[in-house]
Amino acid sequence: MSFMKTKPAPAAPGRAVAAAAVADIVLILVFAAIGRDAHHREEPILGVLLTAWPFLAGAAAGWVIGRAWRLPLSVLRAGVPVWLGSLVGGMLLRAVTGQSVVLPFIIVATLALAVFLLGYRFLLAGAARLRRRQGR
Repeated sequence: MSFMKTKPAPAAPGRAVAAAAVADIVLILVFAAIGRDAHHREEPILGVLLTAWPFLAGAAAGWVIGRAWRLPLSVLRAGVPVWLGSLVGGMLLRAVTGQSVVLPFIIVATLALAVFLLGYRFLLAGAARLRRRQGR
């Protein structure tokens, strides 16, 4: 029965945690900037921050709920909770603060945030797998 006991994953080195957190923040800001630019919105810096904050808050919740600091570059253990946190939390916060939440935006946000927040983690996992194969 010892196979049923699972040890908690060790915390990742601080550098990996910081890098993943910064990458998530930057990519959510890029998502907001692209969206604002596509709709020709004014106030580029303040506007991006106003658009991004609900998604950043949701991503922070995803980090906490998923304990993403343990394996910050893992697609499943960190990427999915951060993605879903940013998406669901972001949409809920937009709705309660009177910002628009329409189906086309939900679809675009779902896809774009998945590509951004899961994408770099997939690429890093693939690169690590390739390095391991070449090391054999």
